This record gives sequence, structure tokens and C-alpha cells, in this order.
Amino acid sequence: MDKLLNDFSPGLFVVQTILLLLLIFIMVKFAWKPILNSLNEREEGIQGALDAAESAKREMENLQADNQKLLQEARLEREAMLKEAREMKAQMITDAETQAQAQANKMIEQAQLAIDNEKKTAMAELKNQVANLSVEIAEKVVRQELSNKDKQLELVESMLNETKLN
Repeated sequence: MDKLLNDFSPGLFVVQTILLLLLIFIMVKFAWKPILNSLNEREEGIQGALDAAESAKREMENLQADNQKLLQEARLEREAMLKEAREMKAQMITDAETQAQAQANKMIEQAQLAIDNEKKTAMAELKNQVANLSVEIAEKVVRQELSNKDKQLELVESMLNETKLN
């Protein structure tokens, strides 16, 4: 350190100080503003990118919320459609059962009417046959002019044996 103090020259010190101040002045005059401007531009660019990222994040959150809302609405709509389809199915089944029951009742009624008609026809035919048999028996009885009771009974029995009931 002693050597440095011995070699100290005030003229050299002043020249170096003047050169240093001149260099600082030139730097401030020509380089300092462009450096500060570029630093400011870079800072603004970084801040803009951060703001854009934050905006994109908020927009993404809004889109996700909208997507969730749309999904919920779609689920509700699907459930409503399924419920309506189930109701339509139940209604169709009920209508088909009602229609089938009505047709079955109609067929039973028609069958009963047919049976009644057949029964009436058979009864009328039976009455006609009985009437015809009665007339035939009366004709035979009148033709033979029976004089005694034994012959009359014999004739009735023989006629009954001859006549076949249908």
C-alpha cells in the first residue's frame, strides 16, 4: 500500500477523474436513454404478457363454467326426454291394453249373441219338430179310429218307438 501512496500523481488523478466524468456524461447522453427505453419496453412487454395470461386464465375459467352449465342443461334435457319417453311408453301400453280389453269384450259379446241366436234357432226347430210329431201322432190316431183303450196305448208306444228324436 505504501507503494501506491508514493506513486500517486495528482495530475493523473485529475485527468482520470475528468475522463471518468466525460465517459459518464457520454453514457448518460447517448446510451442511458436507449438502455432505459429498452428496459421499459421489455418491462411493458413482460407486463402485457402477464396481463394476457391472466386474461386467458379468466376466459378459460369462464369457458369451463359455461361448459359445465351446458353439460348440466344437456343432462336435464336428456332426463326430461327420457321421462317423456317413459310416459309415452306407459301411455301406449295402457292404450293397447284398453283397446285389447275392448276388443275382447266385443268378441265375447258377439259370441254370446251368436250363441243366443243359435239357441233360439235350435229352440224354434225343436218346437217345429215337436209340433210336426204331434200332428203326425194325431193324424195316425184319427186314421185308425180306435175303439178301446188298450189299442190306443199300444199305438202310442209303437209310434214313440218308430219316431226318433233328433
